[in-house]
Amino acid sequence: MAQEYKDASLPAEVRAKALVKELTLEEKISLMMNESPAIPRLGIKAYEWWNEALHGVGRSGLATVFPQCIGMAASFDDGLLNRVYTAVSDEARAKNNQYKQAGKTARYQGLTFWTPNVNIFRDPRWGRGQETYGEDPYLTSVMGMAVVNGLQGDGTKTHACAKHYAVHSGPEWNRHSFDASQIAPRDLWETYLPAFKSLVQKANVREVMCAYNRFEGEPCCDNNRLLQQILREEWGYKGLVVSDCWAINDIFTPGHHATEPDSAHATAKAVYAGTDLECGSSYVSLRQAVEQGLISEERINQAVERLLTARYELGEMGETTKWDNIPASVVDCQQHRDLALQMAKESIVLLKNENILPLTKNLKIALMGPNMNDSVMQWGNYNGFPSHTTTLEMALRQRLSPDQLIVEPGCGHTSATRLESLFDKCSIDGQPGFRASYWNQMRPAGVPVTTVQIKEPFHFTTLGATVFAPGVNLSNFSGMYQTTFTPDKSETISFAFDTDGYCLLTVDGKEILRGGHLTSTHAATLQVEAGRQYDIRLVYAATNESVKLKFDLGRELPQNLSESVNRVKDADVVIFAGGITPDLEGEEKPVSEEGFKGGDRTRIELPAIQLELLRQLKAAGKHIIFVNYSGSAIALTEVAELCDAVVQAWYPGQDGGEAVAQVLFGEYNPAGRLPVTFYKSTEQLPDFEDYSMKGRTYRYMTEKPLYPFGYGLSYTSFKYGKARLSSKTMSADKEIALSIPVTNTGNQDGEEVVQVYISRSDDTDGPARTLRAFRRVAIPKGQTAIVEIPLTAESLEWFDTQTNTMRAIPGTYEILYGCSSDQSDLKTLTVKYE
Repeated sequence: MAQEYKDASLPAEVRAKALVKELTLEEKISLMMNESPAIPRLGIKAYEWWNEALHGVGRSGLATVFPQCIGMAASFDDGLLNRVYTAVSDEARAKNNQYKQAGKTARYQGLTFWTPNVNIFRDPRWGRGQETYGEDPYLTSVMGMAVVNGLQGDGTKTHACAKHYAVHSGPEWNRHSFDASQIAPRDLWETYLPAFKSLVQKANVREVMCAYNRFEGEPCCDNNRLLQQILREEWGYKGLVVSDCWAINDIFTPGHHATEPDSAHATAKAVYAGTDLECGSSYVSLRQAVEQGLISEERINQAVERLLTARYELGEMGETTKWDNIPASVVDCQQHRDLALQMAKESIVLLKNENILPLTKNLKIALMGPNMNDSVMQWGNYNGFPSHTTTLEMALRQRLSPDQLIVEPGCGHTSATRLESLFDKCSIDGQPGFRASYWNQMRPAGVPVTTVQIKEPFHFTTLGATVFAPGVNLSNFSGMYQTTFTPDKSETISFAFDTDGYCLLTVDGKEILRGGHLTSTHAATLQVEAGRQYDIRLVYAATNESVKLKFDLGRELPQNLSESVNRVKDADVVIFAGGITPDLEGEEKPVSEEGFKGGDRTRIELPAIQLELLRQLKAAGKHIIFVNYSGSAIALTEVAELCDAVVQAWYPGQDGGEAVAQVLFGEYNPAGRLPVTFYKSTEQLPDFEDYSMKGRTYRYMTEKPLYPFGYGLSYTSFKYGKARLSSKTMSADKEIALSIPVTNTGNQDGEEVVQVYISRSDDTDGPARTLRAFRRVAIPKGQTAIVEIPLTAESLEWFDTQTNTMRAIPGTYEILYGCSSDQSDLKTLTVKYE
């Protein structure tokens, strides 16, 4: 029995329990941190729990990059989403097989993935809302379950993680001290918890990540009500809980939550509450906590048993698995590229179309805007690195002759000047871009730990523990970047830097720039001659705890908007690729610009420089198609007034440019729908730090938005007939069918997203309506589809103010069905629950 943990025929839980008995206290504690060391005497290998797969295998080199999550939510296609994450888990296993064969166990090389993010996107100012599946609890639940099922398979392929539990959706700038304490029971159970409950009880998600913030005065990672009473006792969760990264530090760090006096008290309380695994290193204090009597070794055993159970389930403890033969060739394979394109197309939402789309290819088209050729923007955040990215400019050049296309950027995202990149004039050893070599030391000397080719302008940061390249430290490292620059014209070029760290730039061996903390589009300049080759070398040292290196070279151009408008005067149509970028909205960003703060936004309007250029284009009589790239809702009120068409593209992944082009030219009929409300202005929003749902999202908003949740246009038209219920009454054990006739009344085949909401007119404090079913259906032109949707007692769950629970309450419910959440788009019938 002493070797019971080696018996592969036994259940994972039994083996884990047996193995824990063999461990010393120090060994147990070491296994409770994300960077878990090997314990050779027991055959335990080193393992890194921290891995990312937000919308493709992340931060681990080559991978298929799918659209950002908020875009995939706009597809309203959970079946396709499941296929996406099945592909992601295939790539994850293939990459892990390669790493294991090479004896590698570093971060981003394992099988436990900290995704999906099922927080409710309650406010468009939140920078991380792009990682979520929108503002609706039901949509988030359904899409979240599709992600988990695709990633986990039968629970042995990879493990997913529901995050961030709970009541967390910004702001980013104060997340280490914020207390979301004034949460009404209705908001908690009706809005903030349903997706987590669904992932735990229906999808059997194997991990839950506790959030940074406090809830009811207690940090989420030592919150007994969240982690014990609700998660384990009420929901029956059996998996493991992991802290958000360094969230345990917040429990005792002055200026953060500081609810405990020191690390020993904080770690003991976190483990007692149910946080089994720490992302960080504070759990080393558990030894001291045991010695002080703050926690028992028996309680530590429970956590370690859950951790080892997970590792046995994945076959990570040395066993062979059915996933071991997934070949490396699946990574970035053609099937996955096609899937990325399909999802990008399904994610696109047509918001306005004044008889201008689809375009014909006999027009003269001007392509403008800061996002027209930005491949890095398309990747979103927490991304992998595709072998190729198709931007909108690339896709248009494939369709139009040179004399049909005018390319004129016109303006930057927020700036009065812009850098026209010449990175494509750089190559080395026959490969485009820069050769990058890295050393895990402060001087680039000796044999580098890795050498990679950089084909895009540098966009590196260790924020969120993102390494510059596989095998490179997060700090205390150096890099050398080398290339040959061959200009096609004689001019002055500028070198643009945004850095935390120290840089030395040389050209042909001559020092051009030396210094740290550089933030300038013209940190250095160089006069170049056409056709001559220049050897460029950049040495970088990560001298700070914060590490960042953004670098490009090119010609710096003033933003003369009137000249830009004049250069497109012959165009029949202007396609303006505008919006923002993941550089401007995201996770806890250290640098803020006007309208942006710490990764969040302070205003949701389009940046002023873009609006002004649109105004001048309109004044010049131009027809404008605005393509908005963003991870959140932009207040497009004036944009919609100025433009003939508006297309929401999100951050569309590696083939996003091709997807947008197919929509613009009618090669694909758009059917994406908004997973978030698009407000008219910032003024329609409540206080960002107020977590009450009053006035928020389509469910509680009383004003009319610009574009409602669930909204989206098509190149065809659909008509809803009178729906039928198989019964006018329901009960706990009775399922009924809702049959909705939908006719394609236009002249093109198309897809419609049929949406079903419920409402109770007798509950004046509840949501106006709330989504409870949807189907994305393809309907040929001139044909009618009967969309069958089953309704159960769960479909009618409503907040019971008497018991503070969600349940089907006896009484009359309105069943609303149609093409968006707007009341004018919905038809109604009623059902009685007995």
